[in-house]
Amino acid sequence: MSHKSTPAGGDLFAIPDHAVLALEGPGAAKFAQAQFMNDVAALAPGHWQWSGWLTPKGRAIALFALLKRDEERLWLLLADAAPAGFVEALGRFVFRSKVRIRIATELRVSGTFSAPAQAHGATFARNGDGFELDFGTATGARTLAVGETPAVADAEALARWNAFDLAHGRPRLDATQAGQWTPQQLSLERLRGYSVSKGCYPGQEIVARTHFLGQAKRGLARLACAAEVAAGSAVMADGRELGRVVCSQAGELLAVLPVERAEAALAVDGAPCEPRPLLDGLAR
Repeated sequence: MSHKSTPAGGDLFAIPDHAVLALEGPGAAKFAQAQFMNDVAALAPGHWQWSGWLTPKGRAIALFALLKRDEERLWLLLADAAPAGFVEALGRFVFRSKVRIRIATELRVSGTFSAPAQAHGATFARNGDGFELDFGTATGARTLAVGETPAVADAEALARWNAFDLAHGRPRLDATQAGQWTPQQLSLERLRGYSVSKGCYPGQEIVARTHFLGQAKRGLARLACAAEVAAGSAVMADGRELGRVVCSQAGELLAVLPVERAEAALAVDGAPCEPRPLLDGLAR
């Protein structure tokens, strides 16, 4: 995307761990509705939502932003997951659906810490030779851009971007965490990231049962830790395992812990950790 269309206040920097997947064809929206955990049918063209793809046991394989350009063109902004493997796995369910799934290798994802020129909330907008999304909150502006022109690499800005996501409860799933957690365990209701009423999709029965029976006993917690820790590490309390780390960034982490738990000193790999509040504002 040209810098001429960059929102005022900051240059675009590359977000290389995001890929753009295109679902195209007369059956694109119907296929996405049947496979993904949020309500694509209720999403108006020109809008986007948080969503994901689950195993039959209701565990998140991958999380993404889903953009509905129209009924025959959808984009997935896939974070962390290997796009080729994701496309291959998803393609096994196409059967007779009139949809083509491809990696949009011509498109790049970038970001800036400034307000979008036109996009707002869940509405995305064309900007120059690409599109922009409002990835900010009421207290912190951010724009995510999708276009053909690569942005510059900026490790410091990228780390700040990822830390913002973490603080606001957007979990990131590397290969070790894919297929490990339910939407409720990842507290994805905070992002309005899944539906319990739209009808069948892989894992829907487990997600709906957990919701309606009130059985979500674990959820996402944000912790500040005295050392960098790896995803999958155990969170310990009083010598016993309390939960597991989902992702970490710049001295903070997201972990799945019991929703109701007694106050106790927490540690990961022997490093003390302190609870921090999850911030609001990324729901769409």
